[in-house]
Amino acid sequence: MFDISPTEWTAILLSLRVAVIATLVATPIGIAVAWLLARRDFWGRALLDAVVHLPLVLPPVVTGYLLLLSFGRRGLIGAWLADHLGIVFSFRWTGAALACGVMSFPLLVRPIRLSIEAVDKRLEQAASMLGAAPWRVFLTVTLPLALPGILAGMVLGFAKAIGEFGATITFVSNIPGETQTISSAIYALIQTPDGDRAALRLVVISVGIAVAALIASEWFARRATRRLHGL
Repeated sequence: MFDISPTEWTAILLSLRVAVIATLVATPIGIAVAWLLARRDFWGRALLDAVVHLPLVLPPVVTGYLLLLSFGRRGLIGAWLADHLGIVFSFRWTGAALACGVMSFPLLVRPIRLSIEAVDKRLEQAASMLGAAPWRVFLTVTLPLALPGILAGMVLGFAKAIGEFGATITFVSNIPGETQTISSAIYALIQTPDGDRAALRLVVISVGIAVAALIASEWFARRATRRLHGL
């Protein structure tokens, strides 16, 4: 049952790499966007909020197709990146990371935004009155107090990236060893004769990774909360 083949190992490791890269790249952007939505009132705020959450309501295939139009080899952005910087996303594992990052972005931003909104503004104002610059207030007051929400957002984003399928297979296809993640490997296996056992193995492993991520998130969040309260 658990005699994992080299192809399956490749899909597992690729999924982990894609999810980790997607989460690490999306987190700083997600923190910035969450702070804007939580602390700033500007024209277009509602539009930005809608764009951030759009991947949640759009069919994943639509998101993948939009990524292909934008970041494909002949896309509006992808053509420039390929010609001037030599960066290609379509049908590469980096494209899978991009697709996973886009699909998981709303789940990452939401907890961070709620956590920042929960930070007492009077603490930030007190730090400003003591002479701290805005960036220093953010780094020393807002960010540490919002840490549990940041960790929760990162884990939710990671879990979503691990399980992403529709946008990924549309944007980068299902190429073994290059773009075949756990989800696309399961899809391929259930389409082949005698592939049920291998598909079940990957399903069990996928569930195990997700559960481990959630347990780790709870542990880190509790530890961060205790440190913030000096316990």
